[in-house]
Amino acid sequence: RAVPPGRSRARSRAAAGAALLPSMLMFGVILASSGLLLMIERGILAQVGPPPLHPPAGPSRRDGRDSPAEVELEVLRDTRNRTIRALCGQRSMPRSVWELPPGQRRTVLRHLLVSDKYRFLYCYVPKVACSNWKRILKVLDGALESVDVQGKMDHKSDLVFLGNMKPEEISYRLKHYYKFIFVRNPMERLLSAYRNKFGEIKEYQQKYGVEIVRRYRKNGRNSAGDDVTFSEFLQYLLDEDVERMNEHWMPIYNLCQPCAVRYDFIGSYERLHADANHVLEHIQSPSFIRFPERQAWYKPVTAETLHYYLCNTQRRLIKELLPKYILDFSLFAYPLPNITSEFCRQ
Repeated sequence: RAVPPGRSRARSRAAAGAALLPSMLMFGVILASSGLLLMIERGILAQVGPPPLHPPAGPSRRDGRDSPAEVELEVLRDTRNRTIRALCGQRSMPRSVWELPPGQRRTVLRHLLVSDKYRFLYCYVPKVACSNWKRILKVLDGALESVDVQGKMDHKSDLVFLGNMKPEEISYRLKHYYKFIFVRNPMERLLSAYRNKFGEIKEYQQKYGVEIVRRYRKNGRNSAGDDVTFSEFLQYLLDEDVERMNEHWMPIYNLCQPCAVRYDFIGSYERLHADANHVLEHIQSPSFIRFPERQAWYKPVTAETLHYYLCNTQRRLIKELLPKYILDFSLFAYPLPNITSEFCRQ
């Protein structure tokens, strides 16, 4: 029997909506738009109730009203919770680490650090204060005397990785332990990785920098890899397979798989100390343990620095790169970068 044109079109639309990548892009566009709250109220997220991933922002003011900062924080947390639940609720998304392809499962299990004493799992994300969190884990385990001990961080020794455990041990901890992650604006994280690895670390200059320059620059064979431009770095990321990326610029979604691992708390780099203190209180760490202060030599990426780099980069590169990081933008409610001519002229 012939299908009415209207029904045929409806089926076509439904089939298109089931495709995963367009759905991801849609989430990214919605969450990065200035009409975010309107979309939540009237759009695809309207029927999704937020799971209790986050605690209240803190006590209200004495007059009973929340401050603008507290309201903004609650909106951000609610947005993240709703979006994660909506995206991860799709049939095609993994429900556990055992549903992931072997390579993706190895990646996330390799980034989940374990504290059996305090019963928590922490998914470390490079360039999101992970060195300081590793210091804290070592102090909690007695392998380090203080978080303030000077010296280069050993990112392997005296740490317990979930991936080194047996399947039944992994499943038990994923089910019963407190799980948290810290996230950061994707473009800011990429710029931080670029400035650190190609501006300061000779190993990265030789391993990645030399190849990047040789690949994207005419007559670049004599480069020592210490002069990689930001545009060359972004072009390299554009051509790189996400699953094969170095962990310092692999998307957070691929590192920590927030659909396969249900995190109890998502902290922000932008609220690093406040969110870190919340985690330390929740796991009931000793009172003498505090999140380390930023090292004096560290040069943070400021908003002005990020804008400078983005506005001096070809827009084509940034626009073509965004789909690779769209889940980081959308799930964690970060705005897409503003690279309009009007904004950059300022």
